[in-house]
Amino acid sequence: MMPDSNCGLTSPRQQDTILHMSEPSRTVPALADVTTMLLDMDGTLLDLRFDNHFWVDHLPKRFHHIHGGDEQEVMRHVEQTLMAAEGSMAWYCVDHWADHFEVDIMSLKDEVKHLVRYRDGSLEFLRRLQSITGLHTVIVTDAHPKVLDMKHDITGLLDLVDAVVCSHDFGVPKRDPVFWQQLAGHINFKPETTVMIDDSHHVLDTARNFGIGFPLIVSKPDSGRDREPHPDFVPVNNLDELL
Repeated sequence: MMPDSNCGLTSPRQQDTILHMSEPSRTVPALADVTTMLLDMDGTLLDLRFDNHFWVDHLPKRFHHIHGGDEQEVMRHVEQTLMAAEGSMAWYCVDHWADHFEVDIMSLKDEVKHLVRYRDGSLEFLRRLQSITGLHTVIVTDAHPKVLDMKHDITGLLDLVDAVVCSHDFGVPKRDPVFWQQLAGHINFKPETTVMIDDSHHVLDTARNFGIGFPLIVSKPDSGRDREPHPDFVPVNNLDELL
């Protein structure tokens, strides 16, 4: 559960090898054939361990500490309340949950900020992408702007990409087709030569329906949890494997 969200590289135009992936039978193009790289943040570039720990463990415990009540009932209440909003903009809005639970969500997040870190290979991946002429890298995230700022302060993430687009600016989450219509009006990209990497199959379904040529799913977004591979998308774990 998660509300919210180039060294040693040869010339990109010399990299003509296509990396063939396992079933489903899709291919990831050579970087020379990619014009835009759309990258999710939480669970793709950054370890989802922070977000899962916060919403599943830390928030319920701190809510109980602040407001009291039966601990098990409090845990169920927080979980059920969050899941009822899954997929909506409210689910990703820290201001909404601060008002609803009557706690300072950002202060509570700060208590476990030591868990904010890059996924294995992500930092190397971003640094190497910076050296590729003509490749546009964009973070597309459902994370609230306050969370985005906090994670950038810790990781310097936004300095490694060309742009960032937050779904809160559009008022619809990434899984909504309207988001992609808004995105197309906001940044210039060719869907058929665009790679989209995300840990959510809901988002990738919508992206593929929009025409994104190469949707890839992260196989282990949370370093502390395994999950079954999704049959509809090419899996990738460490992003630097794509290079």
